[in-house]
Amino acid sequence: MSATNRPEILDMALVRPGRFDRQVVVDAPNIDGREAILRVHARGKKLSPEVNLRVIAARTPGFVGADLANALNEAALLAARRGKKEIGMKELEEAVDREMTGIERRSRVLKPKVKEKIAHHECGHAIVGAKLKHMDPIHRVSIIPRGVATLGHTLYLPTDDQYLITKEEILDRITSALGGRAAEEL
Repeated sequence: MSATNRPEILDMALVRPGRFDRQVVVDAPNIDGREAILRVHARGKKLSPEVNLRVIAARTPGFVGADLANALNEAALLAARRGKKEIGMKELEEAVDREMTGIERRSRVLKPKVKEKIAHHECGHAIVGAKLKHMDPIHRVSIIPRGVATLGHTLYLPTDDQYLITKEEILDRITSALGGRAAEEL
């Protein structure tokens, strides 16, 4: 028995009959699976009543069990550092943000003019995205730098997992992406 994330690159001699000839595909969990996994890993952790694991599950398409466990553990550490007795939604959101876009870089000093340009840019994404038919609802807009290169972001909250995308959805995503630059110009 073995496991791999890249079955397409296995040597054919390895997968011929009598060897590793049977493959069982285990996909990343869907939104319901992610919520169930979060509930399992949340056992034994004190969660604030305001915590909505469904929102966290919706925010984490592509995450597997280890990623979700890590997010909950990171949220617990954030809560402890802040002297809290329970994990709040703020800590969970921040833990997911850290995994997806990197840690906050509040130490990155930006000139006021640059901050204003970033704010206009992100508002452009949000305003255009809110008006488009095929965009997910906006969850949050931030101008706090994260990771190596992110100066801000507009976060959409998927309503369900998506495996295919239509031409109209692609065009709306492009339009929303261009909304940031258009807002800078205005």
